[in-house]
Amino acid sequence: MKRSRMLAVLVGGIFCVAVMSLYRMLDLMQGSESKRYGEPPGGQVDEDLAHLQQKIDGLERLLSDNNRLVAMLRDTLLQSKASAWKRANNSIDSALGRRGEALPGCRLAKEMKDGVDGVQLLDVYDLLPFDNPDGGPWKQGFEITYKGDEWSEQPLELFLIPHSHNDPGWIKTFDAYYHDQTRHILDNMVVKLSEDNRRKLIWAEISYFSKWWNDIDDQKRAAVKRLVEAGQLELVTGGWVMPDEANSHYFAMLDQLMEGHQWLQKHLGVKPRSGWAIDPFGHSPSMAYLLKGAGLHNMLIQRVHYSIKKHFAQQQTLEFLWRQSWDSSSRSDITCHMMPFYSYDVPHTCGPNPAVCCQFDFQRLPGRRTFCPWKIPPKPITDQNVHERALLLLDQYRQKSRLFRSSVLLVPLGDDFRYVESSEWDVQFNNYQKLFDYFNQHPELHIKARFGTLSDYFQALHRRLSTTRTTLPKLRGDFFSYADRDDHYWTGYFTSRPFYKRLDRKLEATLRYRRSVWLHDTHHDVVFIFMVTVYESSFCVRATEILFSLTLAEMRRSHSDGRLAENFPAREYFQWLTTGRRNLALFQHHDAVAGTEREHVVVDYGTRLFQSILNLHQVLQSSAHWLLLLDKSQYHHDQSKPFLQMDEVISAQDALPQKTTLSLSYEPRSLIIFNPTEQLRTSVISVVVDSPDAQVIDAETGRQMSTQISAVWAEPSRPSTDTFQLSFVAELPPLSLVVYHVTKASSGSTPRVRYTVHRRGNPLDIHTEHFQVSSLQGSEADAPLSLSNKHVQIWSSPETGLLEKLRLQSGLVRKIQVQFLWYGTRTGSRDKSGAYLFLPADEGAQLYISSEPPLVRISRGPIFSDITSHFPHFTHTVRLFHLDGHAGKSLEISNLVDIRSQVNRELVMKIVSDVASGNRFYSDLNGFQMQQRRTLAKLPLQANFYPMTSAVFLQDSTSRLSLLSAQSQGVASLKPGELELVLDRRLQQDDNRGLGQGVTDNKLTASLYHLLLEDRGGGAKEVGGASVDHLSLLAHLASLSLCHPPMTMVATSNSQLLKLRPFQPLHSSLPCDIHLLNLRTLEDTQEADTPSQETALFLHRKGFDCSTAPEPAPQCTWSEHEEVNLDDLFSPLQFQSVRRSGLTLLRADDEPESAQQRHPPRIAQLRPMEISAFRVQMD
Repeated sequence: MKRSRMLAVLVGGIFCVAVMSLYRMLDLMQGSESKRYGEPPGGQVDEDLAHLQQKIDGLERLLSDNNRLVAMLRDTLLQSKASAWKRANNSIDSALGRRGEALPGCRLAKEMKDGVDGVQLLDVYDLLPFDNPDGGPWKQGFEITYKGDEWSEQPLELFLIPHSHNDPGWIKTFDAYYHDQTRHILDNMVVKLSEDNRRKLIWAEISYFSKWWNDIDDQKRAAVKRLVEAGQLELVTGGWVMPDEANSHYFAMLDQLMEGHQWLQKHLGVKPRSGWAIDPFGHSPSMAYLLKGAGLHNMLIQRVHYSIKKHFAQQQTLEFLWRQSWDSSSRSDITCHMMPFYSYDVPHTCGPNPAVCCQFDFQRLPGRRTFCPWKIPPKPITDQNVHERALLLLDQYRQKSRLFRSSVLLVPLGDDFRYVESSEWDVQFNNYQKLFDYFNQHPELHIKARFGTLSDYFQALHRRLSTTRTTLPKLRGDFFSYADRDDHYWTGYFTSRPFYKRLDRKLEATLRYRRSVWLHDTHHDVVFIFMVTVYESSFCVRATEILFSLTLAEMRRSHSDGRLAENFPAREYFQWLTTGRRNLALFQHHDAVAGTEREHVVVDYGTRLFQSILNLHQVLQSSAHWLLLLDKSQYHHDQSKPFLQMDEVISAQDALPQKTTLSLSYEPRSLIIFNPTEQLRTSVISVVVDSPDAQVIDAETGRQMSTQISAVWAEPSRPSTDTFQLSFVAELPPLSLVVYHVTKASSGSTPRVRYTVHRRGNPLDIHTEHFQVSSLQGSEADAPLSLSNKHVQIWSSPETGLLEKLRLQSGLVRKIQVQFLWYGTRTGSRDKSGAYLFLPADEGAQLYISSEPPLVRISRGPIFSDITSHFPHFTHTVRLFHLDGHAGKSLEISNLVDIRSQVNRELVMKIVSDVASGNRFYSDLNGFQMQQRRTLAKLPLQANFYPMTSAVFLQDSTSRLSLLSAQSQGVASLKPGELELVLDRRLQQDDNRGLGQGVTDNKLTASLYHLLLEDRGGGAKEVGGASVDHLSLLAHLASLSLCHPPMTMVATSNSQLLKLRPFQPLHSSLPCDIHLLNLRTLEDTQEADTPSQETALFLHRKGFDCSTAPEPAPQCTWSEHEEVNLDDLFSPLQFQSVRRSGLTLLRADDEPESAQQRHPPRIAQLRPMEISAFRVQMD
C-alpha cells in the first residue's frame, strides 16, 4: 500500500512538472517564432495560421513526451504485461497470420466523407455528363452574369501577376533555351523591376535561376536580393523544375524540391510560400502533400479537365482545401487555386472571353512578334481611350470574379518565355499601370488593382475569407486524366518514350536484374547478341547517397578528431552527388520524363543522366572499397584503376547495359553485394562467368551458397558455348555490404538448368554440350505448361507460353491470362495520337497475332524456373523463384519490346482474370499512395487510362490481384477483372500540342513487374463511395524488392592481397512499414560544395491493408504505435543529435533548439502514410 502511495506521489509530481514544462516550452516556442518571422502583424493571416499550426504540432509533441513518462511508470509497474505486449509486437504471433484477424498498425479500407462542404472527385466524375456544349465566348463554360452592385461593400481586389514560364527543355535543350531566352528575361527583370517599385514578377524554375546566378556579378546579385526583400520578385514553389505529376516517383519529386529549396536558402535566404504549377498535364495530391510538408500553405494549378473546371466554376469551388484521401484530419490541407479557363496565356486568364483578353496582351500590339488570332489587336492605352478600355477589361475581371467565393481576384500576365525583350516589359507594365491608375482614381468602379505576387494574392485572400467568415470546401482526389478539349485526353504521355522513363529510374535506380536475350534488328538485318539488364526502379541516387553518408560517418567515428580519410575525395564525390541530384531533378520536368520533348532534347537529357550514372557508380564503388577494408590505411584512390567495378557496363545513353564476363579460376574472385534496403532480404544474385562449373562461398562464414548455372542464349535456339549465367541465393542484412568468393568448381558439381524448347508446327532439335535440352512430344505438346514452387503453381499456354492460370498454396485458384494487343490511331483528317494524346482507332484494340508461332523455352532449376516466349516484337518471360518466405510468393514478369518497324501502333500487355472487380480498380500516384479508379462507359476509351508509377490492383471480396511495376506507364481496366498496360508507342505525326514531331525514336525497351495474388481475409469487404485502400504488407515488401534490387560489384583480380570484411551498419531490419527514403549528406554552410557533418534522414511510414496477412510472416516487425525509438531503430548507429524539420530541410522549418534531441532515447512520431524528415548528426 505504501509503495502504491509513493508511486502515486511520484506520478503526480512528474505530471505537475510536465504541465509546467508545457507552459514554459510553449512560451519559448512563441518567442522563437516571433524572432524567426520578423514580419508585420497586419495582412499575414495565412502566415499566422501556419505559425499557430507549428505551435499546435509542438504542443502535441510535448504532450506525447509527457505521456511517455507516465507510460514508462506504468510499464515499470506492469512489467510482465509489458513484456508480453513487446513480444507480441516484435515477433509475429502465429495468430496474426490467421485469416480474418487484422494486423496491428494496418489501415482499414474506408469511405471518406466530408459532409455537405466536401468534394470527392470520384463522385464528381459520376455526376457529370461530360458533354461539351458550346458555352459562347467561354467555349467550354457558360455565360456569366452579374448585377453590378456585388462589389459595392467590398471592392474587387485585383492582383495582376506577371510571370514567364520557362521550360527547362522542350523544343530546345535546357542550355539553348537559357542562352537564347532565359538569361535575357532575368537580366531585364533586374533592370525593369528596379525602375518602378510597383512592378512585380514571380519565377518558378530554380534550375534556370541558379545557372543565371552563376553568370552574374556581385552587383547584380545584390540588386536581386533587394528585389526579393522588397517583395517585387517572388520565387514560387522553389523546385528545381515544375515537375510532371503523373510519371515522376515521389522520391524524385521531393529530391528536386529539396534541391531548389536548399539552393534558395543558401543564396537568397528565402523560403517559398506558395506553389505554382501551370503546365503539368494533370495534378496529383502527392505533390500537394510534398508542398505542405515543405512548409508551403498555398498552391495554384491549371491543367484540369475542362468539364471539371466548368463544374467547379458553377459551384464556386475553384478554391479549396486539398486534403489527402487517407487523412481524416486537417494536417495535410493546403489551399489550392484552380485557374478556370483553357490556358495560362493572357487571352485565357483575364476573363471568360479570350477575344477580349487578347486585346490586353500588349506584346501582341500591331508590329510586334505575335498577334491575336481573334483578329482584334490590342491598343496602346491613352488618355483618350483609357475609360473605354478600362471598362472593357473590368467587365472581364468582374465575370471571372463571380466564379470564386471571395472578391479577391488573381489574374496571371504571361506565357511561355515571355519578357525576353526589354520592350515587352515596357509595353506590358506601362499600359497596365495606366489602367490601374484609372481604376484606383475612380472609386465608383469598386476595384483596387495592382501588380502582385502569388503570396500577395493568397495573403489578401485569407484576409478577406477571415473578414467575411467564408470557408473553403475540402477536396479529396486527383486531377487525372486531363482533357483540354473535345475527346482529346492527354493519356499517351503516361507511356511515351518508355526507354527514357526507364533511364530516369536508372539514375534513381541501380542496374540490376539481367537475363540473356536474343533479338533480331529488323532495320539492318543483323543479329545482336548481348546481355540485357532490366534496370529495376531502385534508386542509384538514393543508394549512393546512403552509402556515401554511412562512409563519412564511419570515417569520422574511426578518427578521434572526426576528420575524413585524407585520400578519400569526399569533396569531389559530394559535387558528383550534387550534379546527379540536379540531373535527376532536371529530368522530372513535365516535358522531360513525360516523353513530350523534341528528339535532340531527349538525347541531351539522356546524356546528362548517363554521365551521372557513371559518376555515381564511382562514388558507390569507392565508398564500398573504404568500408570493406579491414585495414583502412590500405585504402588508395585511383580513379583510372578502381578496386571495385560494377558488374555491368553501359556504352551510351541510348544503349542497354551489357554484363561483364568474369574469368574464373581456383583462386577466389570477390563479389560485393550492396543491399540498399532497410530490410533483411533473400535475393537471387546473377553474374556471367566463363565456366559452367562454379561455386560461391560466403567470405565471412565459409558457407557454400545454393547455386545454379543457366545458359546464355546467343539466339533463341542456340546457347553460348563460352559464357554462362551463375545464380546464387544471398542473405543480405539491411544496408549491408556482403562479400562472396566465386571460384571454379569440379566438373559437373554445379546444378544446371534443364530446358524444354517448343514451337508449334516447327519442332526444334537443339544440341548443347553443357545443358539438357528436350522438346515436347506427343500429347504433352498440347498440355498446359506448368511451373511451381512452395507458394504458387502456374499454368501457361503450350502454344504461346503465356500465363493462363494461377493457384496459391491456400487453394485459391484464379484465371490469370496474359495477352498482347495493338492499338492503332484514327484515320482520315481527324486528330491522331501523338506524344501527348492517345486517340485510338475506332475499332479499338486488336489482339496481337504473330505470323508464325513463337519459340517457347521452359527452364527448370533449383533457384528459379521460367517460361520465355519469343515473338517478333517482344520477348516475354514469367519467372518463379524457389525461395522461402515472401520472396517466392510473386511472379516476375518481364518484357523486352522492339516496335521500331511499326507505324502508328501502340503495344499493350493485357491481363485477364476472373476477379470480380466491377468497374473499380486502384492505381498508384507517384509510388506514394493508391487512388481508386472507376471505368465509366460515358467516357471515351482513352479517358479511362490513368498513370501508374509503380502499382495497380484489382480486388473482390475473396482475393486481390496486384501488379507491381519497375517503371511508369499508362494503365486501364476497361472490363471487370482486366488490366491493360501500355508498353511502347510509335507515332508518326504531331498531335497539335506544340511539339511539332511524332514519337519515332523508339529503342529496345525493357519492362519488369511482380504479379501477386492474395487471399483476402474474412474481414475484407467492399467499401462504397470514394473509398481509400492501400497495398498489402506483402505487396509493399515485394515492391521494395523490385524497386531497390541489390547492387553487385566485382573486385579486381589482385583483391586477395587486401583483407575485406562485411559492412553491416544495422543489427536488424526496420519495421516492415517504415521505409528509409533517404540518408542524404547536407552541404557545409561554411565551405561551399563540401559535405557537412549533418545528414538528412527521411522516413516514410507506409499505410498497408488489413484484409490480408502474409503467410509465412516476414522477418521484419510491425506495430500499431505511432512513436518509435530512433536509437533502437538504427542500432548500432548512434546519433549525436536528432532534430525534426520540414521535408526540404530548411532551417526555418527546424524544430526549436529546445526540442532537439541530443540524448537517448530519441523518440519520433511516425504516422501511417506520412514522410518525416530529420536533421541528424551520426556518430
